[in-house]
Amino acid sequence: MHTPVNMDAPDMFEAADRVVYVKAVDIEDLPEDVRASARGCTQLYAVHDGAGEQLALVSNRKMAFMLARQHDFSPVPVH
Repeated sequence: MHTPVNMDAPDMFEAADRVVYVKAVDIEDLPEDVRASARGCTQLYAVHDGAGEQLALVSNRKMAFMLARQHDFSPVPVH
């Protein structure tokens, strides 16, 4: 089934702007000051926008997704 989509509709592109990407980051790949505040974690989770800018760095995957949704973003996992 094909549903017609109006590509000129302003909401069409606003939804794409609200997508963020969640990826695991190894502690060893982070700056020393971030590693020092990681408190025993071996991995953190970064939330990035579509341009690749890091928006947040949190201690677990569930928190990354919750944080994104609380700010009206649609989180997508990155493998």
